[in-house]
Amino acid sequence: MAASRTSGDGEDFTIGIEEEYLLVDPATGDLAGRAEVQEAVIEEVGREIDESIGAVTPEFLKAQVEVGTAVCRSIGEVREKLARLRGAVATAARNQGLAAVAASTHPTAQWASVQHTDKERYNMLANDLQGVARRLVISGMHVHVGFDDDEHRMDLLGQIAYFLPHLLALSTSSPFWQGSDTGLKCYRLAVFDELPRTGLPERFESWSEYARHVQILVDAGLMEDASKIWWDVRAHWRFPTIEMRIPDICTRMEDGIAIAALYACLLSMLQRLRRSNQRWRIYSNMLIQENRWRAQRYGFDEGLVDFGVGRIGAFDGLIEEILELTRPDQERLGCVRECEHARTILARGTSAHNQLRVFNEALAAGADKQAALKAVVDWLILETVADL
Repeated sequence: MAASRTSGDGEDFTIGIEEEYLLVDPATGDLAGRAEVQEAVIEEVGREIDESIGAVTPEFLKAQVEVGTAVCRSIGEVREKLARLRGAVATAARNQGLAAVAASTHPTAQWASVQHTDKERYNMLANDLQGVARRLVISGMHVHVGFDDDEHRMDLLGQIAYFLPHLLALSTSSPFWQGSDTGLKCYRLAVFDELPRTGLPERFESWSEYARHVQILVDAGLMEDASKIWWDVRAHWRFPTIEMRIPDICTRMEDGIAIAALYACLLSMLQRLRRSNQRWRIYSNMLIQENRWRAQRYGFDEGLVDFGVGRIGAFDGLIEEILELTRPDQERLGCVRECEHARTILARGTSAHNQLRVFNEALAAGADKQAALKAVVDWLILETVADL
């Protein structure tokens, strides 16, 4: 997405979303692996979608494409543009005899047989990261909210980290890996965390302190620039945004929009506190990491720790607290309905819950394991475009 900014008064509010889709063969359920198919999908979408809507680009895998909306000034606008992009990719994939899937892992893909895209950046990653890179058969969703003050971005970065596990728990779509139920609602992070410079963000007192640390790594030849910092949330290296990277991609687009809206409203709430010379209490990464793991392992099923009271709280109660805290921000940003969709996710379950439901129902009906996993892929294909 292009650069964006916000002053915090609502008038300059900007947001953008990136999503990564897998391309699958609907007949077999397997990942597509031919570079020419990826290129054909990108070329067709490029003819249908202009830059005022967004863009589609190759991703790390040959069986993967990424879309990014143009800069949007409301949640409604980002929904409209993301729907156009997701729909265009689905149509282009169908024209190639394929289907687009929004899920953070593929139920049956074997990473050892999947090839990465032949582009300079991806070739460098594959060479640098070796076996770690070869396991990256994963997709995510990134949400950018614009801030043109670097010091402000650093301040908010440390505060918003507290809420990342809550947003992850609402997004989970990666319970399967290489044909097995992992027991985790979000296995994607188990794979991604093998990379360097991932996980919760470091905390810095100022932008200059952050820039100094980045430069140490650049000068040592460890990375070319800050684009190789892949924290769960980061001050983007090129755009003046705070980019959230922790969520799984949501199979239902409306679920992703709800998470993006909540993220924007939480940042807005933190800005309100800042204008009143207040701030959210900073908790150590050691503590937040516990909730990150709980969200990864259980989704929202077993609750998260409320560190203010020092005990595990039911997730629905924690979400109600967030909805209450951010109500003025939801109204100011015009996204009350989108944020309240979090209740629908809790009632219906995330993609991970429903993938497991489809799998277990198929087994109970007499299907063997492979047929049950194929039923999951069939469900993902339909759900990816269900609310466009």
